[in-house]
Amino acid sequence: MKKDITIYDIAEDIGVSPTTVSRALSNHPRVKEKTKKRIFDSAQKLGYQSNIFATNLRRKNTHTIGVIVPRLNSPFQSSALSGMEKVANEAGYNLVISQSLESMDKEVANAKTMFNSRVDGLIVSLAGNTEQIEHFRPFLKKEIPLVFFDRVPKQPEISGVVIDNVAATHQATSHLIEQGCKRIVHVLGRLEINVYADRLAGYRRALTENGIPLRRSDIIVSDLSEEAGEKVVSQLIKMKPMPDGLLVSNDNCASACLAALKQRQIRVPDDIALVGFNNDMISRMVEPNLTTISYPGFQMGQTAMELLFSRLKPSIGTDQNPPKMTVLESQLIVRESSKRQ
Repeated sequence: MKKDITIYDIAEDIGVSPTTVSRALSNHPRVKEKTKKRIFDSAQKLGYQSNIFATNLRRKNTHTIGVIVPRLNSPFQSSALSGMEKVANEAGYNLVISQSLESMDKEVANAKTMFNSRVDGLIVSLAGNTEQIEHFRPFLKKEIPLVFFDRVPKQPEISGVVIDNVAATHQATSHLIEQGCKRIVHVLGRLEINVYADRLAGYRRALTENGIPLRRSDIIVSDLSEEAGEKVVSQLIKMKPMPDGLLVSNDNCASACLAALKQRQIRVPDDIALVGFNNDMISRMVEPNLTTISYPGFQMGQTAMELLFSRLKPSIGTDQNPPKMTVLESQLIVRESSKRQ
């Protein structure tokens, strides 16, 4: 490999001192514009790369924010990341993004890498099998801002951004009951994750309020993938009586359920009314269009980054890291997949 070009190479190339080169590259006002131009032209010609990381370390920050998400191929996560990036870019920060692939072991490794990379703050949505958050303690100990979103641990010292998942599924289940559904199956992810535990609570509450018995067999824990849609429907058609309502915790899996139902000539919503979750693009592309819960991913990402920055630069006289949990509103969007009346 060729050696790195340094400020000494630039200085020798155009006949100025290394100090002048250093000042020019830092846009110091004491260097004349004509000299700056010669230095910049030389730097470009020689292929000089500024060591921004080292410079930022000397300034006690890196202007980078770490983000750890369960999966990058999720429409919700992509939307949340877009919201984060908008706020970060406007503040002059860059994002370093990694995915845990729903593995706590990988999440631990990612957190260690982020810490060693000296990110100025960290935003996290927990992996599906994360049971404790000791791997994030170094951030709390060093008072590096740490914010969770969507999937958050239930510790009092934690800051995060969520929606009211209990209210969301209560509203969705109540809607299905209003449409005449008597047996509603709820498909959701691992109950160790706060999101799905809260959604189950909302579903249960709606059933209880309407005098509908809760059957264990009506709760299906799934990875919520497209492939899971076929498996879910295979379970539904074996139930006696077959459910007339289906609430699925994401739109991709709900759309796959819809396709599997149609293949079996089971009519939606006449035979079974269907509700998804997230308001992903696919919910508006399938026929019939999916009733769904609008999950404000972009807003959640924005809010998480704004919350992190408020902890990064707290007001004078305030606690450095005051814990705060922000709850965003969701909305039931009623479409043809559940409309019976």
